[in-house]
Amino acid sequence: MIWNAFAIAVREIGRNLTRAFLTVLGIFIGVAAIITMVTLGQGATLAVKAQISSLGNNLLTLRPGAGFGSRGSSAGVPHFTEKDATIIGEQIAGIAAVAPVRTASLSTIYLQNARASSVTGTTPVYFQINKWNLAEGRFFTDADLRTGAAVCVIGNTVRKELFGSENPIGAKIRIGKASVEVIGLLVAKGQAGMGDQDDTLIMPLSALQRRLIGKTSSHDINQISISAQDGMDSNALITEITSLMRQRRNLQRNQDNNFNIFDTRQIAETLGSTTQLMTMLLAAVAGVSLLVGGIGIMNIMLVSVTERTREIGIRLSIGATASEVLLQFLVEAVTLSCVGGVMGILLALGLCAGLARMIQVPFNFNLQINLVALLFAAAVGVVFGYTPARRAARLNPIDALRHE
Repeated sequence: MIWNAFAIAVREIGRNLTRAFLTVLGIFIGVAAIITMVTLGQGATLAVKAQISSLGNNLLTLRPGAGFGSRGSSAGVPHFTEKDATIIGEQIAGIAAVAPVRTASLSTIYLQNARASSVTGTTPVYFQINKWNLAEGRFFTDADLRTGAAVCVIGNTVRKELFGSENPIGAKIRIGKASVEVIGLLVAKGQAGMGDQDDTLIMPLSALQRRLIGKTSSHDINQISISAQDGMDSNALITEITSLMRQRRNLQRNQDNNFNIFDTRQIAETLGSTTQLMTMLLAAVAGVSLLVGGIGIMNIMLVSVTERTREIGIRLSIGATASEVLLQFLVEAVTLSCVGGVMGILLALGLCAGLARMIQVPFNFNLQINLVALLFAAAVGVVFGYTPARRAARLNPIDALRHE
């Protein structure tokens, strides 16, 4: 009986293709909008997590001051010492690697090209902690660190602005007042929440201290990068590091921390949750068009019942039951909704593929979302098609046959 009802529904839809298309337009747009919003939102979430992950392996960043990004928060606050980094690595279990970091903004010159660059002085393990890979050349070594060798590894942005298309490996650039040899080129990472990751120039900490900025105090380390072992609870590590640093900085119980620790994993989870929440809100707004589409289906089905009153009367008079008439019109409404849903899915796939490429986020096809959207469209057909179907089923056969 359901198959016969479906065949009749397809025949009736085929008789009025234009009206059927206009009827399902709301469902079509609603399904496409919901799938597009959710799919792009999930892609954006993955992109955010990938960008944060590219900053380092289970990375904890220890900085002076009360908070990240506040220019005044670190004013007058003592920086760290190289000994701080060493002790953190020695006394706290669950840490894979620790690297002291000293940064400075210095002029860099190669031939006629000059620019201001952020120069990072650190130890070789810094590349492992921050997931840097080589495109060409080599990293500096512990031997380079011990001797204070005037060598550096540069990011792709520095390479483009100083060298253009020229191979930088082996070239000498002037950083501040020192001549430094480029020994390595890093694989490009792209933009992250904190700016261009490729606009970087990394050299041995000892070379930066001795040759470029000098060392007037032991407290000249403005960041300590810490990599946690896989599976370690970052919250427990942060608690232990905080306790150790409070002791080393002689902070009393009534004194606030004059340093801060940031966990990239927590940042990624927080940003991911925020992105997902915004995605759900946008999908809910887009879902309103499904309700509008459902109202359109109800209106057209009411018109269809009026147009086919005599047909309904004939069916009822020759033995069709009210439930069969009800089923017939419900199937027509659901068929219209499903047709609109399938069209919406096809449109959404095309939109997602194009927009994902345009805004540079992963195209994450999720079969579950598409099926849920299609089922929701069918449910809209049932809900909004019930009233016209019930009206058709309740018609009096005699009155229906008399209808002009």
